[in-house]
Amino acid sequence: MRAAQPDPPGAPDTPGTPPTAGALSGIVVADFGRVLAGPYMTMLLADLGADVIKIERPGSGDDTRAWGPPFAAGEATYFLGVNRNKRSVSLDLTDPGDLATARAIVDRADVLVENFRPGTMEKLGLGYEDVRAGNPGLVYCSVTGFGTAEGARLPGYDLLVQAMGGLMSVTGEPDGQGTKAGVALVDVITGLHAGLGVLAALRHRERTGEGQRVEVSLLTSLLSALTNQAAAHLGAGVVPRAMGNRHPSIAPYEVFEAGDRPLVLAVGNDRQFGALCERLGRPELAGDPRFATNTARVAHREELVEALSGPLAGRTADGWFEELTAAGVPCGPINDLAAAFELADRLGLAPRVPESAAGPGQVANPIRLDATPPSYRTAPPRLGEHTDGVLAELGRVVHRPSAADGGA
Repeated sequence: MRAAQPDPPGAPDTPGTPPTAGALSGIVVADFGRVLAGPYMTMLLADLGADVIKIERPGSGDDTRAWGPPFAAGEATYFLGVNRNKRSVSLDLTDPGDLATARAIVDRADVLVENFRPGTMEKLGLGYEDVRAGNPGLVYCSVTGFGTAEGARLPGYDLLVQAMGGLMSVTGEPDGQGTKAGVALVDVITGLHAGLGVLAALRHRERTGEGQRVEVSLLTSLLSALTNQAAAHLGAGVVPRAMGNRHPSIAPYEVFEAGDRPLVLAVGNDRQFGALCERLGRPELAGDPRFATNTARVAHREELVEALSGPLAGRTADGWFEELTAAGVPCGPINDLAAAFELADRLGLAPRVPESAAGPGQVANPIRLDATPPSYRTAPPRLGEHTDGVLAELGRVVHRPSAADGGA
């Protein structure tokens, strides 16, 4: 399919270096996604060069535009965090003219992404079967909460899926109520699965010329992401329960109290455990039959914790981090986000987008590509900011800005 604008350049690595086209340059995405799973996925595609046209309702736009505080430069940081490198078009899909414009965008797109309640796109005449005749190469990605069959009636909110999908049952303290993750983790995981599905479908289209439908649900994405816990249930009939910061299959793999603050130990094998015991001044523990193997350590976890807690309390968390890391023992303090970004900066991971490139407070795309790196071309758009430009590309009458469009 043809792009709606010239291939966007990638960000050069050094001054004077010619810009590199993104890996997905030339790919046009009609983005009907809202809130997090869809927008997060399409932002990653946009970082890799895709031209993402974000279709938003007039007046309010994506729900997350109003999800604040906090705000930065008058915009909700929730929205800013997942919508850079996109163009915003304000369309009322209940208006026949605007709906026809949306259809024209879809007819020229390589990918469509939507996460409306199942059946909504079909009612609008934008369902997969409706649009594939005019655009047989279209990759049509639908994100749902609980699928399109019996689960279609259930609202797909991240918190509900964390609860109903089992994540909260294995998170938190053993005697407490279920605890959610500190971010909308299921939405993020689903966005990553959806992006992988879209890339696979684009590869299939490259070989055959045929598009296809990609369907991803929050529930099945979570069940897949539960990995070892899900395998324990399906393979061994175990119903895992919350264990606080402990691991069901590895020990010591939890939080201990150092002399000044908590310290995480993540000891994954016997060699690491032996090195830990040496550094703690308790080398005999590595040969104790209760602790000699990981299986034995898990079986005698309480005794193990008691044996390690005294020595660990004798030094600061930073002191242990330096010494144990040097000895090859995985450990570290519990950082807040400020300290986490400082760590990534110190390690040379470049976790931040330069503020001038994509607006305030942007987390860098974590994917590193040597030939076609992610680029940060534009800040998250104002509502309807690109309506006139996209309409002009479609050969339609230029839209006149109005207050309903947020001043686009």
